[in-house]
Amino acid sequence: QVELMESGGGTVQEGSSLRLSCAASGFTFGKDQCLAWFRQAPGKERERIAAIHNDGKNSDYDYDNSVKGRFTISQDSAKNTVYLQMDNLKSEDTAVYYCAAARWVGSCDIRPRRYGAWGLGSQVTVSS
Repeated sequence: QVELMESGGGTVQEGSSLRLSCAASGFTFGKDQCLAWFRQAPGKERERIAAIHNDGKNSDYDYDNSVKGRFTISQDSAKNTVYLQMDNLKSEDTAVYYCAAARWVGSCDIRPRRYGAWGLGSQVTVSS
């Protein structure tokens, strides 16, 4: 059974940093997967903010413009865990953050429906 579980959320002030972790079980990270972080703010659609694909030698990264330069996605295959380092947080980053996994099909899709495995989400609140 595939499971993803996020941790590391919380309430911080603007300019602070947080690191989210997503531990996977039931499958092993490999070159056939895209691992991604999505977020969903109240009243808004779920959006993909970061994705990573590792082909066994190199990693490809993709970031939404809203987080580029502030957030960093990474993975530790030995721990079967993907991370999201979030720096210089802004109030508009307040959302529930989800990790997700999808099959690699030449690129990491931005559409949530392409991701078959999801965590339950972790709340991040940034106060101004």
